[in-house]
Amino acid sequence: MSRPQALPRDAYAHFSRITTRWMDNDIYGHVNNVTYYSYFDTAVNRYLIEAGVLDIHAGEVIGLVIETHCNYFAPLAFPRNVDAGIRVAHIGKSSVRYEIGLFEEGEPLAAACGHFVHVYVDRDNRRPTTLPDAFVAALQALVPISGA
Repeated sequence: MSRPQALPRDAYAHFSRITTRWMDNDIYGHVNNVTYYSYFDTAVNRYLIEAGVLDIHAGEVIGLVIETHCNYFAPLAFPRNVDAGIRVAHIGKSSVRYEIGLFEEGEPLAAACGHFVHVYVDRDNRRPTTLPDAFVAALQALVPISGA
């Protein structure tokens, strides 16, 4: 098995800025590992909401996380800005694998790279549901051209 490597910015299709918060730092003076997952969730859901395909309050389709992973390469800390790069590695009938890179502002390589898989389900019965066409179109915009 090869050792994970930090990816460059051009490996990602879309970026959003996340401002670290005082409470994100742990006793060691850097962002605590669990907070990275919150950044992942924030970046992906912000994109979906801004693309008009996710209504977190009344939409019929919601995403449930079924898998997560993260590799850490460099520390992030408050007070700093983090650029969260996202891309889509796989679009299934009802699932999506998102890949996220967290970059300290201005840095060329990710401080952390991770992924999570959402299974999209009916809000009421929690059973997997086929992704709507508009949702798929928004996701396809996140598939990297280079396949990095």
